[in-house]
Parts: sequence; structure tokens; C-alpha cells
Amino acid sequence: MFVDYTKIIVKSGDGGNGAISFRREKYVAAGGPDGGDGGKGGDVYFTVNPDANTLIDFRYNKKFKAENGKNGSGGHCYGKSGEDLYIKVPKGTVIKDAETDRVIADLSEDGQTELIIPGGRGGKGNSHFATSTRQAPRFAQDGEKGVEKELILELKLIADVGLVGFPNVGKSTILATVTKATPKIADYHFTTLEPNLGVVSTKNNGSFVLADIPGIIEGASQGTGLGLQFLRHIERTRLLLHVIDVSGSEGRNPVDDFNKVNEELKQYSEKLASRKQIIVANKCDILQSEENFTNLSKVASEKGYEIYKISAATKEGIEELMEHVAEVIKTLPKEEIYDIKDRVVYELKDEKEFEVEKTEDGFVVSGPAIDRILRRVNMADNESMYYFQKCLRESGIEDELRKQGVQEGDTVKFGNWDFEWYE
Repeated sequence: MFVDYTKIIVKSGDGGNGAISFRREKYVAAGGPDGGDGGKGGDVYFTVNPDANTLIDFRYNKKFKAENGKNGSGGHCYGKSGEDLYIKVPKGTVIKDAETDRVIADLSEDGQTELIIPGGRGGKGNSHFATSTRQAPRFAQDGEKGVEKELILELKLIADVGLVGFPNVGKSTILATVTKATPKIADYHFTTLEPNLGVVSTKNNGSFVLADIPGIIEGASQGTGLGLQFLRHIERTRLLLHVIDVSGSEGRNPVDDFNKVNEELKQYSEKLASRKQIIVANKCDILQSEENFTNLSKVASEKGYEIYKISAATKEGIEELMEHVAEVIKTLPKEEIYDIKDRVVYELKDEKEFEVEKTEDGFVVSGPAIDRILRRVNMADNESMYYFQKCLRESGIEDELRKQGVQEGDTVKFGNWDFEWYE
């Protein structure tokens, strides 16, 4: 099954907690603190899997989590860092933030690996908090929590040339004729329900990847049918072969078909509509009126498009067309879908983030900064409380409380703890 769109939840590993420990050895009267640091949480990477061509592996497996860092221990023993998580995706996968729809990474190169979410930092052991006046700190730092995000994975096929056109115009027959691909072929609309790829090799040693994109219909750019899923797969192509049935066997007007398909391309993306295009007038072996081809040729000339008259069924004109395409491809630059100048790597929350809110009962201090401070503090230990006050001063929380008018005796709430303010 071909799956080209899915949502997953990924989380980087939490950092391990620092240890509270004191050296205890025979004949060592005052060994001092020796708590080790916690290990770093595992990072989350996405990497290209050259053997995959669909996102089907993510259809049922939706949650991915890197390993947590281990806690520190006594004797200055540091906790082991969590193992990094590498999520393998097919070449051509675009990663987006599900909340903002912002593109995070475009994995379109062989061997490409991108860091998406870093793991949480490990907490410091109590040995880090020893000073000349605080020689036996009975508190340590908790590890930093990892980041959890919902991501969109969107596969856009890597192909040099895309076959576009209405259903049942012969795109799959062309692909089967010039490559070793075996798409389903039948004489009814919507035979092809998923993109197919094949490699074309010409007699003059030219080669390129050709994609058969399922039939575009009116309204495809607005999502009619499976339009949006179809259109995304031609965004990377450098050249479009616009296949049109000129036989008149179904009563269609080739010029109208040409205009309608191009209008859908334009509605979806101006960039896509301006892509180099060659018109392929197919089914000339059963041409009912030469006027069909003549009118289409006139439009092609007016718009500056090349036009080739072929029959995919009898292979008439196919070889000449493919040789020409191979030469044209050499002159076209690689198509970049996204210009990601400042690629996003999710950052752990800023320790300086806090918010002070004045309420009827006093003041409430909240945010990542105060959460981190509280995780370091042992409320039952006086020295730890002195450290708590020092952190409030250094983080700017005390200054912000004063700006908002805190007075002696007011209640200030930090997390689940209520304190009486005094100067």
C-alpha cells in the first residue's frame, strides 16, 4: 500500500536527575558531597532510508520516544545518557509541525540525517552546589524534561519528469512502455490510484526518473477527489509531460483539457504552473479528426510549448520523445521545494521564562523557570531554602514581584507551595 501522508507524535528523552550523596568512608571524617550528574536524554533524528518508498510503516506505529537519561549516583558517578532515536523515512519526506504547519526539514538527499528534537539536559548532582559557606548541600538538580511534538510526515516523490493529464489519456501506458514499471492499465477512468515510478534509459545513454501521476480532475487543487495527494508528487519534478488524448474517442476537446489541467496546476502553485512543460499528443493512431491535433498545436505554438505526436499503444514517436526529454533534463536545475534558510530544531524551554500574576489572594509565579528551580530545592532543608532565594533573585522573579507591588506579609504561590513575603 502506498501511504504518503501521516501524523506522528515524537518525544525526546528526559534528562536524568542529579544525585544527593555524601562521601562516607572509614577514616574520612568529612567526605563532603559526591553526588554525580544525571545523563542527557536521547535526541530525536530523522534519517533517509534508501530502501523505503512509502510511509506505510507509520500507519499503525504513531508514537516514538527517545530513551531517558539515567540518574546520577554517589561517588561522582554520572548517569548514562539516553540512546538517541533515529526515525527512518523515505527519500523525499517533508517534516512539518502539526500545530503551525511550518516546514521543519526536507529529507531529499541520500544519507541525509537531521536533528529535530534535542534531549533534556541531565541534572547536576549536589557536589556542584558546594561552596565555602554551604559545604553540605542536601539538594540536587532534576533532569530537564524532553520535548513532545506532533509532526506531519508528507512524502513528495523524487522524480525528474512527471506525467500529468486527465484520467485515461495513456500516462500509465507510456510509463509501462518506456520503463520496467508495471502500473495497472485498463480502459476506464481512475485505473491509477497511486503514483508510479520508473527509470527511463535511452539509446544515447541518457536516463531519468519518470513518475506517472494519477489523473488530475477539475477542482483537484481544492482537494476534489484525491487532487491534493496527486499534485504534491509533481512538486519536485523538473519537467512536466502533459499527456492529452487527441483521438476524440471520448468526445473530449484537447484544447479544453490542456487549459483545465494547467489551471489546476496554477491554482495549486504558481511555481508548479511555470514549470517547463512538453505537450504529448497521445492516441494519434486512432485520431478521428486531424483538427484536434491542429488546434492543440496552435495553442502550443502560441504559449511557447513543444508538442510531440505519439501513440503509446503502438509506440509511435515514443523513442524520439524520450531521447529529447533526456537532453532537456540535462539543462534543467534540480527543483527545490522549500528554501529552508533557518531550519527549526526544537529548543528546550528557556529557563528565564516565568510569569507573575496578581490575584485576590496574593501573587502566583508560574512558568518553566520556577518549575526548574522548585525541582532543585529541598523545602525541608535550610541551606536549600537559601539557594531557593538566591535563584529567585538571579532569575529576576524577585524584581518582577516588587514591580507588581508585592508587600510585606503578602502570599506568594510557587507551584504547590505558599510563602509569606518578607523583606
